[in-house]
Amino acid sequence: MADAVVNFLVENLLQLLSENVKLIAGAKGELENLLEEVQRLKSFLDDAAKYQSEGSQWKLLEEKIQRTVHRAEDAIDKFLVQAKMHQDKNRVARSFDVGHLATVRNLAAEIEAIYEMVKELRQNNETFLPRPVLDLTKKGAQEAAQGPSLEDDEVVGFDEEANKVIKRLVEGPGESLDIVPVVGMPGLGKTTLARKIYNDPQLSYEFFNVLWVYVGQSYKIKDIFLNILKFFTKRTEDYRHEEVDALAKVICGYIDKGGRCLIVLDDVWAAEVTDAVKKVFPLNKKKHRIMITTVDKYLASYTNPDPHDLKFLTQAESSELLVKRIFGRGSCPDDLVELGESIARKCGGVPLALVVIAGALRGRSNKNDWLRVERNVVQHLFTNSQESCFKLVEMSYDRLPQEVQTCFLYCGVFPRGFDIPSWKLIRLWIAEGLIKPQQNYTLEEIAEFYLNDLVNRNLVILQQKRSDGQIKTCRIHDMLHEFCIKEASNKWLFQEICPTPSHVIPSIQNQDACRRLCIQPSILHDFLSGKPFAEHVRSFYCFSSKQKQTELSPNDIKLIHKAFPLIRVLEVESIKFLFSKDFNQLFHLRYIAISGEFKALPPTFGKFWNLQTLILNTSTSEPTLDIKADIWNMLQLRHLHTNIPAKLPSPAITTGKASFLQTLSLVAPESCKKDVLAKACHLRKLNIRGQMAAFLDTQKGGINNLEELKCLEHLKLLNDVIYMNQALHLPAAFFRIVRTLKRLTLANTRFAWSEANRLGQLESLEVLKLKEDAFIGDSWQPEVGGFSQLQVLWIEKAAELETWEASNLNFPILRHLVLISCDKLQAVPRGLADIPNLKEMRLENTSKAVKSAKDILESKTSKSSKFNLTVFPPEH
Repeated sequence: MADAVVNFLVENLLQLLSENVKLIAGAKGELENLLEEVQRLKSFLDDAAKYQSEGSQWKLLEEKIQRTVHRAEDAIDKFLVQAKMHQDKNRVARSFDVGHLATVRNLAAEIEAIYEMVKELRQNNETFLPRPVLDLTKKGAQEAAQGPSLEDDEVVGFDEEANKVIKRLVEGPGESLDIVPVVGMPGLGKTTLARKIYNDPQLSYEFFNVLWVYVGQSYKIKDIFLNILKFFTKRTEDYRHEEVDALAKVICGYIDKGGRCLIVLDDVWAAEVTDAVKKVFPLNKKKHRIMITTVDKYLASYTNPDPHDLKFLTQAESSELLVKRIFGRGSCPDDLVELGESIARKCGGVPLALVVIAGALRGRSNKNDWLRVERNVVQHLFTNSQESCFKLVEMSYDRLPQEVQTCFLYCGVFPRGFDIPSWKLIRLWIAEGLIKPQQNYTLEEIAEFYLNDLVNRNLVILQQKRSDGQIKTCRIHDMLHEFCIKEASNKWLFQEICPTPSHVIPSIQNQDACRRLCIQPSILHDFLSGKPFAEHVRSFYCFSSKQKQTELSPNDIKLIHKAFPLIRVLEVESIKFLFSKDFNQLFHLRYIAISGEFKALPPTFGKFWNLQTLILNTSTSEPTLDIKADIWNMLQLRHLHTNIPAKLPSPAITTGKASFLQTLSLVAPESCKKDVLAKACHLRKLNIRGQMAAFLDTQKGGINNLEELKCLEHLKLLNDVIYMNQALHLPAAFFRIVRTLKRLTLANTRFAWSEANRLGQLESLEVLKLKEDAFIGDSWQPEVGGFSQLQVLWIEKAAELETWEASNLNFPILRHLVLISCDKLQAVPRGLADIPNLKEMRLENTSKAVKSAKDILESKTSKSSKFNLTVFPPEH
C-alpha cells in the first residue's frame, strides 16, 4: 500500500509546483528536490511490486515509507492552508506580511529535512527487494489452497443446480466439443457442486470416461496433461520428458479409442488452461465435454458465452446446511432454532461460511455460546478458520493488479449490506487518488474498468444493472467485507470507528495508520463529544443504510469542521449539515457529499480549488438551488450533482480556461445559456429539469445552445408539467444540435409520436428512454432506416399509445426492450422477433401486449435464440 501513498504525494507535488507557484515562492527549490527524490522512491516501489510483498522486513519498510510520506504531506498541506489564507487576506488588505515569510522559510527547512529522510530511506534499501512469489506447486500447498469442501452426504441446495449442469453436459448444443463453466464467488461451493456432478451415476452412464483434474493458480500445462494421462495409463513416468504437444497427441489417441469423454477442471484461473486441454480431444462427433469451475466471469464467458452462474443458498437451505453440519442426523434444540436461523441468515447464502461457523458451534449447546457467535458471525469466519475463508479470499485478492487491490479494499468504507452506487464509488476512488492517469482514457473510464474487473472476478456483487448493461449498484458480501476491513487496517488504508463496550467515548487508536475514518451515525455524537483534533485525517465517511438522516447540534457540526482541517473527502449525506466559518477553510476538499436545508450554494465554495465532485441534497421547499459560488473558476470540478434543479451563474468573463465539468445533474432550463454551455464545453452528462416550453423554442430557447457541447453523451430533458393539455414540439434540427448523444431520456415532454422519428436520425444513440408521456397519441409508426445504433428502448407510462408497428428495419440492432404501464398498447410488434440482437424483453403492467410478447418468445425459441421475457405481474 506504500506505493499508493507515494503516488498520491507525487501527484500532490506535481500539482503544487504547476498550479500554486505563487503560493510556494521561497520553498520551490526544496519542493522540486523532494519531488525528484520521491519519484526515485516510486520507481523503487514499482520494481518491488513485481514480487510478492511478504515478510516483516518488507512490512517495516512500507511503514517507514508511509510515515515519511505522510509527514511530507502534512507539512505541505498545512502550509497551503496558511498560504491560501494569507493570499485571501492580502488580496483585501494589500499589506506586507513578515509572518508569512517566516512560514515559508519554516516550510523550506522542513521539506529539506524530509528530503534527506526520503533519500536515506531509498539509498539504504536499494539492494532490498521482497522475495519472489512462492511456488505453490507442492501437493500440500495445493490441498491447503483448495480449502474445505463438503462431503457428498452434506451437500444442501445443489440438487437443482446439479441437474441443470448435468443436462447441459449430457445434451448440450451440436455434436462437437463443448465447455460448461461453473462460476461464482469464493466459498460459494463451485468445487462441491462439481464433485457432486462428477459422482453422479448418470454421467457414468452417458460418458465412457469421466476425469477430475485440480488446476489451481500455480498450474503447469505439462502437469495438467500428466494428471489426465494417469487416468489412461499407470506408466506416466515414460512421458515425463515429452513436450506438451506430444503429450496432447498421446492423450488424444487414448480418448479416440473410447466413447464420450468428460474432463472436469477444478479451480481454473487462466484461459490458456482450457485452450490447451481442448487440444487433447479428437475432432469427432462424440459430444465430448469439459466442465470448469472458476471465480472469473471473464474466463467463464471466454470459454462459453452462457456460463452457469452458481446461486447463493436460500434461507431455508442455509439453515438446513448449518443444522446438518452441527448436529449431523440429529435436530436442532427448540431453544436454539431462532438463533440458528439468524446465524444462517448472516452467512449470506455462502456454503463455506456456514461450514466454518458450524465448526465453531459443533458440540456447543449452550445458548450463550450461540448468542456470542450470532452477534459476531463475520468475525468468527476469520478468527476460527485462517486456512479457509481468509485464504480463499486472499487467493483471488493476490491475483489483482496492485492498484485494483487498493480499490477493492477501499470498498470496505461502506457499511455491511450497503448498496453502493457505482458512480459514487468511482468518484470516491478518483478523489482518493487511487486511479492512475492513463493515456487516451479519462479517470472515470479507468475506474469503471476496475469496477467491472472486480465484478467479473466475483469479488464485488452486481446488484442492479443499468438498461445498457453497465453496473448501476453493487455490494460486498459480508465475508469479503470483513476481509477488506482487516486487510485495509493492516495496510493503513482506513480505520473503522466502532461502538465501544462500557460506553467509552470512541476515539482514533493509531494516528499514524488513520488517514481515512469511517464511523456509524449512531456513535457520531459520542465521538465528537471528545472534541477530536485529527489533522492527519484526510477522509471522513459517515454512511447510513437507513433513509432517515441523523440530526446533530450546530456545535457538533462545527466540531467536524474543526477536527479535520486538512480533509480531502467528506462523505456525510447521512447527517443534516450546516456551513460554518471553519468549513470555509477546508481548502483541500476534493469530494463533498452533504445534505441539509440549503437554499443556495454560498460564494465561499469558490475557494475549494481542489474540489472534483460536489453532491448536494437539499430539503428546501424552493423549486431551485441558487449556485452563488463561481464554479467556473473551480478548474478541478468535474461533477456537480443536486437533487433539485440548480440555477447556474454566468461566467464572469468569456475568455480564460474552459471548465472541466463532465456532469451537471440537475440544472434549470433557464441556466442553459450560450455563455454557460460554452464554458462547460467538456460536459458528457447533462440533466435538465423544469418548464421546457421556452427552452425548446428554437427561435429564442436554450436548446440551440446545446451545440456548444461537443462531447455530450447523456442527456435528460424532464419537463415540469403545468397544463396537462400543453403539447411541446421536438425541434426538427434536434439531431444536428446533439449529434454526439448516446443516451437520451425524455419525461413529460408530450411530443407527438410523429416527431419521434426525428430521434432516429441520431447516429450514435444507443439508449432511448421515453417516460411519463414523453410522446402522446395512439399510434407510432417509425420510419425505415432510423435508430441504426439503438440497443435499448424503454417506454414507460405512454398512456395513449395503442398501436405500434416496427421490425428489424426500424431497430436493426435492438437488444433490450422495456414496456412499463402502457395500459392501452394492444401488442408488441411481432416484427421485432426478426431482430437477431434482441435478447431481453420486460413488460410491467402492460397486460394487453403480453400475448404478442409470448409469441415473440416462441419465435425466438424456435430459432434456438437465447431470449429472456419477464412479465409483471406474473400470470397465474
